[in-house]
Amino acid sequence: VILLLNSFVMTSESCKVLPPGGFSFDNCKRNAFISAQQGVSLPKAKKTGTTICGVVFKDGVVLGADTRATNGDIIADKDCQKIHYIAPNIRCCGAGTAADTEWTTNKVACDMDLMRLNSGRENRVVAAMMKLKQYLFNYQGYISAALVLGGVDHTGPNLFEIAPNGSVQNMPFVTMGSGSLAAISVLESKYKVDMEEEEAKQLVKEAISAGVFNDLGSGSNVDLCVIKKGSTEMLRHFATENPKGIRAGNYQFKKGATAFKKEKITKIPVQVVREEVMDTN
Repeated sequence: VILLLNSFVMTSESCKVLPPGGFSFDNCKRNAFISAQQGVSLPKAKKTGTTICGVVFKDGVVLGADTRATNGDIIADKDCQKIHYIAPNIRCCGAGTAADTEWTTNKVACDMDLMRLNSGRENRVVAAMMKLKQYLFNYQGYISAALVLGGVDHTGPNLFEIAPNGSVQNMPFVTMGSGSLAAISVLESKYKVDMEEEEAKQLVKEAISAGVFNDLGSGSNVDLCVIKKGSTEMLRHFATENPKGIRAGNYQFKKGATAFKKEKITKIPVQVVREEVMDTN
């Protein structure tokens, strides 16, 4: 009994001592020690590049995205499509890791198809938003998919910003990606309530172009998607901000222009394992 009483008193005394306030940098010291003493290089955050945005206008929603896909410092694709299908009345722009955005939007698109077949009704935008946010929240940000979801249903136009950790914001204009700082400056300065369709398209185009010209991870073309009640219009290559240049000179060299020291020709024996005749009729 005395031993238990002593341990209870010691526990009570330790509970009275509160941890110091502010940030704890213990992990920073640990990481520096591991890097210096053991030569282990710590992983770095993956740098991705994209500019996507969306705007609500009087009759619907306009979504926009650039078309550059990067792999580190290399431009992997100059004409990729970042506006993904969710439902006939819903589209979703994706920024982050291309595989994550493709898989996440395809998964939710299948869920929306099943829901539409089961209910016989048009999908609501908030239903797709809930599917996306719950899926991303379960992985606590480890799925690199920053999304801009837009669509029109019986409640009117809806536009959502969905972060990789699952947090959601519903606003009249949103932007995500590495070029979002340049894009948001255009949206905040020029957005108006109850805009016409052409005004909204021009505003989204200018916002994406600002990201293209001020962010190395964004580039090439500007894609738009206009969603209204009963219609969805995809506008590929609405604007070309980085056209391919024309070669100024002739880069063809005559044979023998490059000197070499040694030439060796090796014959590779070929063994026929199986032979088939294709029927062309």
